[in-house]
Amino acid sequence: MKKDILEILENDSRKTVEEIALMLGKPEQEVASAIAEMEADKVICGYSTLINWESVKDDIVTAMIEVKVTPKRDMGFEHIARRIYGFSEVKSVFLMSGGYDILVMIEGKNLRDISTFVSSKLSTLDSVLSTATHFVLKRYKEHGVIFEKNNADDERMIVSP
Repeated sequence: MKKDILEILENDSRKTVEEIALMLGKPEQEVASAIAEMEADKVICGYSTLINWESVKDDIVTAMIEVKVTPKRDMGFEHIARRIYGFSEVKSVFLMSGGYDILVMIEGKNLRDISTFVSSKLSTLDSVLSTATHFVLKRYKEHGVIFEKNNADDERMIVSP
């Protein structure tokens, strides 16, 4: 039942205990207890709203920064990851496999905010060897939600003999 609750909340965190109980055919108290237990165990870490900021016309720049680091002895990547996610600009931090070690996602008001963060905060950390910054130009889909308006018009070019 817990997995079912998690899937429901992941798709729509506004669902009430009553709605979830009805969907699962379970008593409300059982669902409420399961949710409270998962919150206490940090399985459910929070509830958020996915916003398409482009439609609000608010100037927010999102960047994904590839970071190569030297892990600290006896601390691995945990130490540097904690230092990075401690910055208020940082929205997400991921340990990665491949050509770089850590992926950092940040938001700023403009490109200068992002470049200032990278040059004065991130790249100056002891363990950071190099960074590569990529700017998000447009979001098409995030967390399973498609941001584009459904355009029923066929956009293919007409080809005639």
